[in-house]
Amino acid sequence: MWFFDNLALGFSVALTPINLFYALLGVFLGTVIGVLPGIGPMTGIALLIPITFGLPPTSAIILMAGIYYGAMYGGSTTSILVNTPGESSSVVTCFDGYQMAKQGRAGPALAAAAIGSFIAGTFATLVLMLIGPAVAAFALNFGPPEYFTLMLAGLTVVTSLAGRSLVKALLATTIGLAIATIGIDLQSGVPRYTFGNPELLDGLEFLVVAIGLFALSEVLVNLADLRQAIQERLAIKGGLWLTREDWRRATPAFIRGTLSGFFVGGIAGAGAAVASFFSYGIEKKMAKHKAELGTGAIEGVAAPEAANNAAAGGALIHLLCLGIPGSGTTAIMLGALLMLGLQPGPLLFQQQPQFVWGLIASMYIGNAMLLVLNLPLVGMWVKILDIPLYLLVLFIILFSFLGVYTMNNSTQDLFLLLVFGILGYLLRRLDIPAAPIILGMVLGDLMEQAMRQSLLISDGSYAIFVTRPFSLFFLLLAIVSITNPYWKYIGVGLRRWFGRGAPA
Repeated sequence: MWFFDNLALGFSVALTPINLFYALLGVFLGTVIGVLPGIGPMTGIALLIPITFGLPPTSAIILMAGIYYGAMYGGSTTSILVNTPGESSSVVTCFDGYQMAKQGRAGPALAAAAIGSFIAGTFATLVLMLIGPAVAAFALNFGPPEYFTLMLAGLTVVTSLAGRSLVKALLATTIGLAIATIGIDLQSGVPRYTFGNPELLDGLEFLVVAIGLFALSEVLVNLADLRQAIQERLAIKGGLWLTREDWRRATPAFIRGTLSGFFVGGIAGAGAAVASFFSYGIEKKMAKHKAELGTGAIEGVAAPEAANNAAAGGALIHLLCLGIPGSGTTAIMLGALLMLGLQPGPLLFQQQPQFVWGLIASMYIGNAMLLVLNLPLVGMWVKILDIPLYLLVLFIILFSFLGVYTMNNSTQDLFLLLVFGILGYLLRRLDIPAAPIILGMVLGDLMEQAMRQSLLISDGSYAIFVTRPFSLFFLLLAIVSITNPYWKYIGVGLRRWFGRGAPA
């Protein structure tokens, strides 16, 4: 009966008027963020963190989660009608969604995206509800060595899948870890990298780094690329629902996309973009009409849209049960929760049941809101693209500076915001992903503390990380994930070497 008692507790929290309002506000803002090209959930959540100041942690996480999976859906609208993905995970939807719109089938494409998002989001929430307490209870057995290697594995898995170059992703992670060392060393009390500046004794503010790297750098990129291509917007013809044939073809794609997306996002921690590409690859192998993919097949919309929403829900398992961000977006959410004085992790289910179960219940409500909110208002969402670029840029600049300054009333934070905005712009131009920097910054302090505690337990012996089974497993997982991109080259080299015959 504990299961139903907890669910009842969650709905009693989520159905309060204030939390219903924040759930609705979150999915609304998330959809807007998804529709606007280039912003995406990471930038959106970083930009809107200041509005969570003063909110109860439960209301804050309900708002951020709504933005997260709302943005997953919003990107599909412009992918289908304008061939412009609102965020990275909707790139795959362009392949078939825009072709369907050109054929006069924009309505079924939008409906498939909405239904797939609802099914996948509901499934991910159900699985989180079923296995979350068990994962958290299992993780209670972990000590500092297991936590250090678990965080190391999470960092390397996400880093290895971020961007096209492992070296550049590792460079970004190193920058994030270096930022985490700024401030007073909690063990020795010695200032590190403060350069005599007393305002840096507490380290760099997470909000300054996050808004600079994502929101302000987005402004600089838009200002550098003011000449925008003319977008051909296609009209919505016919009804906004699926025919019997559409249902027959889309249903297996919904199922495959949901399962593959949850696996990639929830277990591998690769994020929604990787999940959507992965699901599209599965459709190319398993769909009955796979030859039509790329020419307007409904499977090419149903599977990726289900996958990116399942991945978004699955990534919350890492965040809530283990306190480890499974993607760049959940890393920003973790940083925001730490700022609010809440530490996600295994003890959360025991110490903060109202927080956890309130969030889970709100995700059911938020997914239903998205389904009802988006299809009837699809014309309004597309109209958002008419907002002039200069107004959008001015809004982001204003919100960025106001959010950072009101946090500490510090002009130094504004200068640091500019520094990280310029750094984020340079990283984009050099094709270096910014998400690993946030991951490294958020996990850096936690990893350092866990490592020092482990070495205290072992009297300074590093053998403690390989003599404990789970610690060794996570360490091997980290090694596998970081070396995985080079396996194919090693395999090719070995085949060539054995093909020539070993030298005498």
